Amino acid sequence: MKVKGNLVAAIVIGAAVASGAGLAGITPAAAKTATPTVSREVGKPLKAAQDDLKKADYSAALQQLDTADALPKKSPYEQYLINEMKGYAYVRTKQYPLAAKAFEAELASGFAPPDQVKTLTNALAQLSYQSKNYDKAIEYGQQAIDKGFADAQMPTLVAQAYYLKGDWKGVVRFEKSQIAAEEKNGGAPSNESLQLLLSGCLKQNPAGDDPCADGALQELVIYHPKPEYWQQLLYSMFKTVKSDRNLLQTYRLADEVDVLKRPEDYTDFAQLAIEAGSPGEAEQVIKQGMQENIFPDARTKGKAARLLADAQRAAKRDQATLDKSAQQAALASSGNQDVGLGLAYFGYQQYDKAVQALKEGIAKGGLKDPSSAHLLLGIAEYKAGNKTDALQSFKAVKGDPTLQRLATLWSLRARQA
Repeated sequence: MKVKGNLVAAIVIGAAVASGAGLAGITPAAAKTATPTVSREVGKPLKAAQDDLKKADYSAALQQLDTADALPKKSPYEQYLINEMKGYAYVRTKQYPLAAKAFEAELASGFAPPDQVKTLTNALAQLSYQSKNYDKAIEYGQQAIDKGFADAQMPTLVAQAYYLKGDWKGVVRFEKSQIAAEEKNGGAPSNESLQLLLSGCLKQNPAGDDPCADGALQELVIYHPKPEYWQQLLYSMFKTVKSDRNLLQTYRLADEVDVLKRPEDYTDFAQLAIEAGSPGEAEQVIKQGMQENIFPDARTKGKAARLLADAQRAAKRDQATLDKSAQQAALASSGNQDVGLGLAYFGYQQYDKAVQALKEGIAKGGLKDPSSAHLLLGIAEYKAGNKTDALQSFKAVKGDPTLQRLATLWSLRARQA
């Protein structure tokens, strides 16, 4: 992890270096003036140092500044000027820890004008980071952020400082606050910020099966919907799903966002669909895997072929009884048979009929699993091209945390598609 940018470019030459302010009008220290002045004794080496800095002779400038610094009677303002010039010379010679020390003293003096305070604060964060003083980098970076004058890279620098010092809780806390502020202002968190958040979560819990990592992945899917983020998110969900019913629903979303890549993804998906009463869906899944050359060897090809044959036999029997099943569902007092009929239509990609049957089942009530019915209705509506109704159906999924989360992710998918 590196912070981009030129440290030298980030630090402007102060007034004493650029224009000689405070040096040109050197007066005796006892003189009564409205502005700080410099004595002749201190002013002589300071003026010489200023000339050396303008000539880029930093070694000579530092010698003159050391001479001025060694003088016993210096005013706070004179010390401020010495630190300002030293800091600049140290930056130019890449002596970043010494530059940070000089600029920190300059900032603490109270003589720096407001614009220079902003520059010094940003510079101190960068110099501290460059010097691997991560606590100071965080301190000054956070000051710049809180006071509203941080440069564009400062949030990344602070997060990386937490990361490099091994403070994973600090990474997570800081990034969450930055992401929340960005979202509140209507912006989109950067991919880099979300990746740092995810990394901090995973460092705290390497298994990755916790709300912190899942939340970071979900944010990545929201703002940067790449297939690899969907894959990480859904594979994380696969680890925690406890029922075949919910596992089948997870596979449906994984298939929709094109993250099924392994032979077992397809065969497990198909097996669950057959067992749930959706042989048409199982047939489609295996055929898709074959078309995409997912099954690389004789063993996986053989298993896929056997599942395909099972699915085709079950689908043939199922389709022969669909009309009768529709008649029975119409006469049933509860909606369970209508939902089963809707599942069958869904598997054969007859989404309009699936929507009608599922709506009738939900309207009747008495369902064994209303959450699954609402989720399947939303998916069918989405597949049928009716996103508005789909989003309403996804909102209606209540009760089961896994299905509610899947409904949230389907809603996200529907908005992105």
